[in-house]
Order: sequence, then C-alpha cells, then structure tokens
Amino acid sequence: MKTDIEIAHEIKMKPIGEIADILGIDREDLIPYGKFKAKVPLKYINKQKYEKNKLILVSAISPTPAGEGKTTVSIGLTQGLNRIGKQTTVVLREPSLGPVFGIKGGATGGGYSQVLPMEDINLHFTGDFNAVERAHNLLSALIDNNIQSKKKSLGIDPRTVSWKRVMDMNDRSLRHMIVGLGGTTHGIPRETGFDITAASEVMAILCLAEDMEDLKRRLGNIFIGYTYDKKPIYARDLKAEGAMAALLRDAIMPNLVQTIEGTPAIIHGGPFANIAQGTNSVLATKMGLSLSEYVVTEAGFGFDLGAEKFIDIKCKYAGLRPNAVVLVATIRALKYHGGKDLKEIKEPDVNALKNGIGNLQKHIENMKQFGVCPVVAINRFTTDTNEEVDYIKSVCKEMDVPVSEVDVWGKGGGGAIELANLVDKIATSCTNQINPLYEWEWTPELKIETIAKKLYGAAAIDFTAQAKTDLQKVYKLGLDKLPICMAKTQKSLSDNPDLLGRPKDFVVTVREIEIAAGAGFIVPITGQIMRMPGLPDEPAAERIDVDNNGVITGLF
Repeated sequence: MKTDIEIAHEIKMKPIGEIADILGIDREDLIPYGKFKAKVPLKYINKQKYEKNKLILVSAISPTPAGEGKTTVSIGLTQGLNRIGKQTTVVLREPSLGPVFGIKGGATGGGYSQVLPMEDINLHFTGDFNAVERAHNLLSALIDNNIQSKKKSLGIDPRTVSWKRVMDMNDRSLRHMIVGLGGTTHGIPRETGFDITAASEVMAILCLAEDMEDLKRRLGNIFIGYTYDKKPIYARDLKAEGAMAALLRDAIMPNLVQTIEGTPAIIHGGPFANIAQGTNSVLATKMGLSLSEYVVTEAGFGFDLGAEKFIDIKCKYAGLRPNAVVLVATIRALKYHGGKDLKEIKEPDVNALKNGIGNLQKHIENMKQFGVCPVVAINRFTTDTNEEVDYIKSVCKEMDVPVSEVDVWGKGGGGAIELANLVDKIATSCTNQINPLYEWEWTPELKIETIAKKLYGAAAIDFTAQAKTDLQKVYKLGLDKLPICMAKTQKSLSDNPDLLGRPKDFVVTVREIEIAAGAGFIVPITGQIMRMPGLPDEPAAERIDVDNNGVITGLF
C-alpha cells in the first residue's frame, strides 16, 4: 500500500493561478509563495456573499491512537461536493511542527484526500507560525526590558507576569525556567517558561481578528500582570501592539492551496483545541464563504473540545453558524474506547464496539444540545466488517441521526458522494437555530460547570485554591463576562485521559485559570493538561528524511 507522501508525489499539481481562477480571484492579487501556494488579500471577504453561503463543520468522537481521519474526511467531503456540482472550498488549520515531529505526524489529510503541497504545509508553509512566534516573543522581550529599565519603567512586579515565551516544537524541558540570570546587566531574574506556539494568545487573536484594526486592538488588550501598586498592565501600556501587528502583516492573510483533486483549499491559523479554540481563522472561513457556495471546515479533536468552542466562541464573535455538522467516527477507534488493545483493533469484535459505542452516543447527544443538524460519517477501513458497520448504523437510526459510510482515503471525493448528497440535503433544508451551551453573561463558575456537566457528563467541578484565586483576578479585571475556552485532555470526555468510552460520575478539576483578554476568553486548565507538550519515546521525527534531490520522506 502506498504511503500518503508517495501518493502526494504522484500528483501533478495545478499552478496556484489556476486554483485562484476557480474562485474568481484575480491572479494579480495573489501573493505567491512559489508555484503552488499563495496568500490572498482580505479584500476578497464579502459580507453579502458569506452570509448567504453554506458552512459545514466537521468534528469527531474522542480521538484515539487508532485515528479518526477528521481532516481526511473534511477534504474528501469537499472533493465529493465538488463532484456533485457544488462549488466547495475546504478551510483548515495549519499544522504545528510539534505534532508533525511528535506523535501525530502531518495534518494534511491522507491517501487521495490530501491538501498539497503536503511537505510545505506540514513544515514551514508560508511562515505564519514563525510570525506568530516572533510577535509573541517580541512582547516577552519588551516586558523584560521594561522591568529592567530605569527610565521608562512601569513598575511591573515580575512575580505577577503571566506572559511566557513560545516555540513551535514539543520540548518539555522548557515548561518551567528562570530568566535574567548572570548579573544586573542581563535582566531581572524571574520564573517563566515556554508554551507551544499553537497555544499562544497571539495565535488565538490572529484567528479571531476581523481585520488589521481589530488585530491591533486585541493585541493591545493582552494582559501581562500587575505593577507593585496592583495596577493591571496590558500590552498597550508597553506600546507593543503596533510592532506586533507589523510582524503579522502578511500572516493575517489566508493561504490558498489545493486538494489532491485540484479543488481550492484555504489554510490559515493553527490553535490547538485542547488548549485553545481549535479552529482556523475567522478571516479564512469568511473568505471561503465569500468565494464558494459551500465551505467545509473542521474543529480540532472531539466535539466536546473544538466544536464546542467553534460554536460558543468563534461563531458568536464572528456572527457565523454551521448549516450542518458532520461527526466522524471509526470502528477501530470505538473498539479502542471499548477496551480493545491497540494491537488488536483490526480484528472483528462487535462486543468491543458495543462497549465503546457510548462515546459516539454522547457526542451525538452533545450535538443535539446545540440544536445543530447532525450527520455521522463512518470512516471505513478495509478491516471493518459489515456486521460492525451495520451496528453503528442501527445505533444512529435509533438516535434519529443520518449516517453515511465513506472511503475517502482510498477513493478521494468518489468515496464521499453519498455523504456529499446527504450533507447538501441537510444544509439546504435544516431550519434549526444554533443554541449556545451557555450565555456569556453568566458567572465564570456557572459557565465552566455547564460545560463540564452538560457536555462532558461530569458529576461535579472542583476548583483548586489556585483556580479560586485566579477567578478573583478575573472578576477584579472585569473579565467575568468573557466566554470559556477549556483546556482539557482530548483523549477522554473527562479530564483524565485514561477514562475512555463514556465515563460517568467523575469530577473535573480546574487547576488554574489563565486570562486571554486579547483573544477575548478565559482558559480554565483542567487535570494535567500541558500547554507545552513533550515528545514521545519514538517521535515521528525519527522517520523523516530528505535525499540529495530535496525529496522528503517519512511524513504522513
């Protein structure tokens, strides 16, 4: 069987100008990055157009090492919709180098449902992550410079500074560190650390900003800490927002590429869903909707993480609503949730499937809580039996949810024709109003409790002493009306990654709460979730190589 990268190398890509022609973009307006990728100016966002076209959200069950194929299905569905005559663009996030070299590998789909050029997209792409990293770390440098300064000091208390540095790599050794050592000329010693770039508030801001003016406003609203006399300090107090925005001048523009079948793809922004909002930029989504009849987009990890934030944060800020929501499930993942060993998930086992089906059922129930029109897509593998597929279909029928099998890895858009027709029918006929899970005016405690109990199925919430102290800060800063962006393991509906399937009677522990005033949300950090991941024992980087001709292998 061919690998993803081998399949990608066999495809003759179209010049990016031809992809622009499909969307009606003037080639002279493109800012090309080589032959096959380009940035598109924001002038192509048209409110009258994006408000009338259809938005399809793709989510999934709780992720497992067996894989669910959410990105692959998103791309395959886009190709399928184009095959049935619906002009469709897929709008995705940019991959982070951390997962590329860590556990997950690449994030450009797979088989005959990929976005290309996959090596470029998975590695440096157009430099957006670099720009976010530089803008973030510029603020870090300005903070330490002001603490050190004798002439222009704002009197920042270094013990209160919550702003860390970022790097787009998994590196656990950088989570906690001391800076400013070496004497008075090297700065003031203080405790800090690194987060991964995808967790940067600058990344969240880039993905929620409506334009450059809004970007600068949000950057200026970044909360830094307090002065010695307890006055709150923001990035605007350091006059940082202008220079930060200058570094993001090009990064704010969405990136145009293509799928393996030559259909348009817009890729922009890359916040993780387990520690940030987990969706591509508002600008990219609106641009896609301005240029095509349908947009297929995805939200990271399971419905409890990315999709919840897509609806409760992104859609509410941007004035968007999905016309249909596709939930991707695989039989092997559900068997894993049912207790089947990872090495044995390819073996037929209806009992393991039945033991793990509760995870799918809970996610369907969660979809219905929001009032969306749901569809289940069974991402079928060759090892799946008809008996296993029929069982999932029977469960979906009992829950009154349409379901379709797809084989987009092996057949591309041709493996999603049935799903495309189903999604088209639902998107054009669904009259449901999207209901947020909570109102922003509620107290932070009630919002957090509502998410944990209604969405995760928790029995109770426990706030540590640190979390309670952080909540007091939220109230004093007048930020209690902001939405909630939960930081939680993606591996379980609970905050414990070992509780698979559909756990019950568990307690969600909020360890601390971070403030993202610029992005416009607060971040409760639950369980043992980390904002700087570490590499696994066998990182994907060990399989990646490049030959004398510059041909990269090992990406998947």
